Amino acid sequence: MSSQDIPEENLPAAQDAHGAVGVADDKDPFADPGLPPHEHRIQDIDERAAKRSERTVALLFTVSMLATIGFIASYVAIDADQSVYIWPLGHISALNFALGMTLGVSLFCIGAGAVHWARTLMSDVEVAEERHPVASAPEVKAKVLADFKEGAKESALGRRKLIRNTMFGALALFPLSGVVLLRDLGPLPGTKLRHTLWSKGKLLVNMNTNEPLRPSDVVVGSLTFAKPEGLEEHDHDFQKEIAKAALMIVRIQPDNIKDKRELEWSHEGIVAYSKICTHVGCPISLYEQQTHHALCPCHQSTFDLSDGARVIFGPAGHALPQLRIGVNDEGYLEALGDFEEPVGPAFWERG
Repeated sequence: MSSQDIPEENLPAAQDAHGAVGVADDKDPFADPGLPPHEHRIQDIDERAAKRSERTVALLFTVSMLATIGFIASYVAIDADQSVYIWPLGHISALNFALGMTLGVSLFCIGAGAVHWARTLMSDVEVAEERHPVASAPEVKAKVLADFKEGAKESALGRRKLIRNTMFGALALFPLSGVVLLRDLGPLPGTKLRHTLWSKGKLLVNMNTNEPLRPSDVVVGSLTFAKPEGLEEHDHDFQKEIAKAALMIVRIQPDNIKDKRELEWSHEGIVAYSKICTHVGCPISLYEQQTHHALCPCHQSTFDLSDGARVIFGPAGHALPQLRIGVNDEGYLEALGDFEEPVGPAFWERG
């Protein structure tokens, strides 16, 4: 069927720069059809609808302002120690929850208001612009091809097969050196990263006195650092092993321990937690006995040792791992196993 056989009303339309719609003639049946006729929105023809959209945008921006004020008020009024129960998350920091909710609402309303403003009140007229040619001029392509052929001829790769084959071999084997270097990034996940020197029956040894600890050695409000029995400072792997096995021990009145599992894993209120911060692995060394908070000095991550060592402030991503402890027949504190989760910062296969 030729273009003469096509009804005029079925010919493709073309729109010029002023928005006028034209029809492709029989000389060029594949002419650019242009843009479809512009359809006005209800806000473009009805001022009342435009006012409603204006009020909607203003309402969203107003809610954002109120949420920002709520953020500031929450920061001032809510105590960092307060918690709120939210199913299924359990007890979480009331301050963190309030700050997160108000900040989220404030940012969402700003974004939603801007989007609604753009879609209903700003101009939506589409403008077409001709795209410049992407391909290079024929003379440029011819010169590039000629230069490539000349370079290939001068390199003599076609004639020097020994050089060509050994070069390909060198390029193919070189990436293997990077694979080998991956071995020095550390132990494989699922092996040493998940285990420490702690095991059932290992005594808790005071880091300062190098003596096994008895329950009477740990008083309420004190902070004691411990290591596994048998790990000595002159050992070759001491620094590597203590970085995973370092322990901090505090004694809390059992009535003040909020977490049930923490109470079951303790002995007469003596709880043992990893000393390694779960943010970037700094050693925790500060303890506030009135609030039972442990503070990492590097980036101020704060953990509540009376509530499962959960994070109440700072960039740490999860609670400190707890070590289950008991007392042996000789009256010394001992571990009842290893940590049930990796210590320190999370890794890519934490699980």
